[in-house]
Amino acid sequence: MKRAIDFILSLVLIISLFPVIVLTAIFILIFIGNPVIFKQTRPGKNAEPFNVYKFRTMTDEKDSKGELLSDVERLNSHGKLIRKLSLDELPQLFNVLKGDLSLVGPRPLLMEYLPLYSLKQKRRHEVKPGITGWAQINGRNAIGWNEKFELDVWYVENQSIWLDFKILLLTIKKVFISEGISNGNHVTIEKFKGNKEIH
Repeated sequence: MKRAIDFILSLVLIISLFPVIVLTAIFILIFIGNPVIFKQTRPGKNAEPFNVYKFRTMTDEKDSKGELLSDVERLNSHGKLIRKLSLDELPQLFNVLKGDLSLVGPRPLLMEYLPLYSLKQKRRHEVKPGITGWAQINGRNAIGWNEKFELDVWYVENQSIWLDFKILLLTIKKVFISEGISNGNHVTIEKFKGNKEIH
C-alpha cells in the first residue's frame, strides 16, 4: 500500500510541479552553473546503494591551487534561496517514482557512514529511505546526530500510513517557515564521525 501511495503521489507531484521543476533548472543553469542535477550514491533499504538526485546548490569555485572552496564559500545567495524553499529536493520525486526512495522515511545519508553506525543506528536501513522523515519535522539539520538517529529508529518501530501523512503535512509547514535548515556555522549538519556506543 505504501509503494502504491508513493507512486501515485510522486507522479501527481511531478506533473503538477513540472513548471516549477523546469524554472528551477533554468535558474540554476543561469546563476549557479552546469550540471543542474547533483547525483550521489547513497544507501537505500538494507543499505543497498542507489543514485539520489538533487538540484545543485553549490558552485564549482576553486582556490589558487585548483581545489574546491569550502561549502560555505560555494553556497551563494541563489543556492541558499533554493535550499530555503526546499526546491533542491524536487528531483528526488523521480527517485520515489523509480522505487529507490519513499516519500517518508529516514533520510539517505552518505555511504561512508555505514561502518560507523551502532547496532541500533543501523536499524534506520530496515525501511526504504525517504525525501522527508520523522527527524526532518523534529529538527532537520538543527539537531545532533544521536538525536537524529533516535528519531529515525523511532520511525522504523512505529511506521504507519497515518504517521506518514502526518509527517508529510508537517513537512509542508516546515518548508513554509524554513525551519531547521542550517546548523550553526555549517550550511548543513556536520559530518557524522561515529561513536563508541553499542546498542
